[in-house]
Amino acid sequence: MGLMTMDQPQLLSKIATGDGHGESSPYFDGWKAYDEDPFHSTNNPNGVIQMGLAENQLTSDLVQDWLMSNPEASICTPEGVHNFKALANFQDYHGLLEFRNAVAKFMSRTRGNRVTFDPDRIVMSGGATGAHEVTAFCLADPGDAFLVPTPYYPGFDRDLRWRTGVQLVPVICESSNNFKLTREALEVAFEKAKEDNIRVKGLLITNPSNPLGTVMDRNTLRTVVSFINEKHIHLVCDEIYAATVFSHPGFISIAEIIEEETDIECDRDLIHIVYSLSKDMGFPGFRVGIIYSYNDAVVHCARKMSSFGLVSTQTQYLIASMLSDDEFVERFLAESAKRLAQRYRVFTGGLAKVGIKCLQSNGGLFVWMDLRGLLKKPTYESEMELWRVIIHEVKINVSPGSSFHCSEPGWFRVCYANMDDRTVQVSLQRIRNFVLQKKEVMVPEKRSCWQSNLRLSLKARRFDDIMMSPHSPMPQSPLVKATI
Repeated sequence: MGLMTMDQPQLLSKIATGDGHGESSPYFDGWKAYDEDPFHSTNNPNGVIQMGLAENQLTSDLVQDWLMSNPEASICTPEGVHNFKALANFQDYHGLLEFRNAVAKFMSRTRGNRVTFDPDRIVMSGGATGAHEVTAFCLADPGDAFLVPTPYYPGFDRDLRWRTGVQLVPVICESSNNFKLTREALEVAFEKAKEDNIRVKGLLITNPSNPLGTVMDRNTLRTVVSFINEKHIHLVCDEIYAATVFSHPGFISIAEIIEEETDIECDRDLIHIVYSLSKDMGFPGFRVGIIYSYNDAVVHCARKMSSFGLVSTQTQYLIASMLSDDEFVERFLAESAKRLAQRYRVFTGGLAKVGIKCLQSNGGLFVWMDLRGLLKKPTYESEMELWRVIIHEVKINVSPGSSFHCSEPGWFRVCYANMDDRTVQVSLQRIRNFVLQKKEVMVPEKRSCWQSNLRLSLKARRFDDIMMSPHSPMPQSPLVKATI
């Protein structure tokens, strides 16, 4: 095929030829390393262990048992095939009424039945990815922006930006207060956007947090509601990890704040929740995403846009049957919390034996691991160097904090719920061996010196300096320049 000359028109779109998907991020590079050399206990015991994927595989047996006991819930069984014609021909983008009723009831249950949800406001989408994009399309125009507290899920750069043209403006949170979101940080980010002539249309929060695994307390949520009302911007609450909280403090939904906290002003038209069954139920392959908005216009628009990413009718039917079984749901949620808590204790306890600390957390399917003490220097370059060693030599796919736009190098997200107990022990042994070898060659005095310098330098450096630094592994990050 000959080379294209300067006079020839570009045959493909900018989306098709660009890199807006974000696959160049080390977050996705880790997945590729795993795909090329996947660990298997017998077939490939020296392969890469996948700890970069937030899947909940700890309760699959409970779902399988339910399916065996309720074969009529599937149209692909002799007991349920009589419903095949009706379901195969159904194509209303409102979704099955029993599906919307069951999801609304389940959302209430995962929030302790402290709030109720209206089935008529349930809008389905192809997973949380599709739900976020549809929400962005409804709330913002190309060039508009959402504030997003850091560190945040790397997929947001794809989900909210790629096809919508929306920008993300970071709200810098730091380890000095365990990355807690503050009013001051929100104001700084909002004012910076104004200085850069960026129109902020909303604030996106993830609660429970990905990658931190922490939950927002009531005061923080009140602060968030007050802030968005004063600025008159939207609030999008990603609550897809609501039922993964396994210990105190419990999860508080934004729905509870606007229902119960009557002493603060709240324009409900500004509140929108994104939910999914991928994490809480362990169904990422079913692509069940939910948009729940208190704004009628958003509900109507999102429902029309959902035509591009509907949940299959047979999936809706199966989910409706399962989530309508109150006894199963109660047993599932209790057992899931119990197993997640146990896995968290085993994994963090194993890390602690070699002096590795993690941010204290009680939700999600991962830990936020602190490896700052293993960096040669307090830079993003050193973080990436350490990450490459972990990937290619230790043979574990963990995700570096820089891919989550963390403002401090040395943090890593490690997923622990997507494997069996035996693989967890293999991964812990690999980490222990690596850390012990690393400590043998490190000079304690040198490490102590640069850690002190790190604390001083981070306080002195503005966010602009951090993200524009040549040390950043993401020079093309959407956060580097607001006009990108």
